[in-house]
Amino acid sequence: MTYRVMITCTGNICRSPMAEIVLRDRLDAAGLDAVVDSTGVSDEEAGNPIDPRASAALVRRGYAAGDAHVARHAIASDVAARGLVLAMTNQHARRLRDLAPGADVRLYRTFDPAAYDLGDHALDVADPWYGGPADFEICLDEIEAAADGVVAHVKAALAS
Repeated sequence: MTYRVMITCTGNICRSPMAEIVLRDRLDAAGLDAVVDSTGVSDEEAGNPIDPRASAALVRRGYAAGDAHVARHAIASDVAARGLVLAMTNQHARRLRDLAPGADVRLYRTFDPAAYDLGDHALDVADPWYGGPADFEICLDEIEAAADGVVAHVKAALAS
């Protein structure tokens, strides 16, 4: 059985495609039968590529650049069809739960053991959009810190 994970941010050009690439890399390395994709809660960036600053941050850390990424808008059937939906912020999570009540929607950073007790808004993945390269590095730090927890969750779900 293939386990499906979707990661969602605002426009699907920065945080969620970065997390998609990192998580796909980790799931592949773990040999798990899982598919990862990403979406945005807004359609304002639909059809656009990954932000070049996000791509550059990924490449600096040895990941694929995400050149094939095309931003898309989350729809109810996407949310409902995934075993796990990971929201980058509380606001994203609320919108996803409104789209598909009953779907397993969680904040991405709840899988980071160091961030778990910080409180709801501290669990939001930092939005690098208005920042520079350092902001994209901070975002990627937060994404990487939670990735192994997501992998462990997927592994347990596939085993059950």
